[in-house]
Amino acid sequence: MFKALVNWLALIGLAFFISACSKPAEIISLSGQTMGTTYHIKVVKSAMLPDAITLQAEIDLALEQVNDAMSTYRPQSELSRFNAAAVDTPLTVSDDVAKVVKAGLDLYQKTGGALDITIGPLVNLWGFGPDKKPITVPSENDIKAAKTLTGLASLTLEGNQLSKSNAGLYVDLSAIAKGFGVDKVAAVLDQYQPIGYLVEVGGEISLHGTKGDGSLWRVAIEKPNELSRAVQQVISPKNIGMATSGDYRIYHEEDGKRFSHLIDPRTGFPIDHRLASVTVLHPQSMIADGYATAMMVLGTQASLELANREQLAIMLIEKQDDGFKVFYSDAFKPYVAP
Repeated sequence: MFKALVNWLALIGLAFFISACSKPAEIISLSGQTMGTTYHIKVVKSAMLPDAITLQAEIDLALEQVNDAMSTYRPQSELSRFNAAAVDTPLTVSDDVAKVVKAGLDLYQKTGGALDITIGPLVNLWGFGPDKKPITVPSENDIKAAKTLTGLASLTLEGNQLSKSNAGLYVDLSAIAKGFGVDKVAAVLDQYQPIGYLVEVGGEISLHGTKGDGSLWRVAIEKPNELSRAVQQVISPKNIGMATSGDYRIYHEEDGKRFSHLIDPRTGFPIDHRLASVTVLHPQSMIADGYATAMMVLGTQASLELANREQLAIMLIEKQDDGFKVFYSDAFKPYVAP
């Protein structure tokens, strides 16, 4: 029987320290639950910002709208209704869903199929979908059958019209939806022109401006250890989105063999290599989120090649026999203290 570890966060130890040298601007701290995880927000108070209760209500509404649109756990979400729709029956979706699906289609091309938003049947087969029922290892025939229900060739997006030509097609936006949620919260805050903020939803982050004392926000990248939490690297990027993906918190185990929750859509099997964690910086948290997932599928060398080709700032942590080895793309190196 499978044993699942849950509540995985790819980032820990968000550093929210304020200097006491001069009286800094007050920071509003907000937190809550969304998308099956938690969110934490720090925003520097300014004249344009509403009070904390009003601001949190706006943020909760924005996140609830993302859930209502893209959750596969809600039967009446836009995405669930599309997944249940008949073949060749276009469904008019919101601008948000169209935007995220379009990003998924683009990332599929750029990652050589390592990110596939139609991977849902395979995720469900391996027991990592909405049901999360304990299962045995799928047979090769089961995997082949599930793969026939996947593929972007069966998905069409024309404006806000989404349709499918495969009755079993099941779109799963979980690889980029949390990042999109971060971007939505950032957009709520941007309208008030704050000095700075840090938004974190389930480990995906958006940073803007500075803290109240003028210093940069500091975020910690976790060492990929299954049994304890420790910091691998602290960085201080500015005005950017950030996402980390790893396979060291959520997995199944059967007969002593470990099965990652990250499924390679090209093979139908969970990933099985030494790459333990990927951190990606990108102006959009949604895109960082998608690349981080795809690179966990690709492995170390292919991820570095992709990052340098697309000029992406990434940090990889690879398992070694005696610990971990860290790799940086060229664009990430400026964020590493000498």
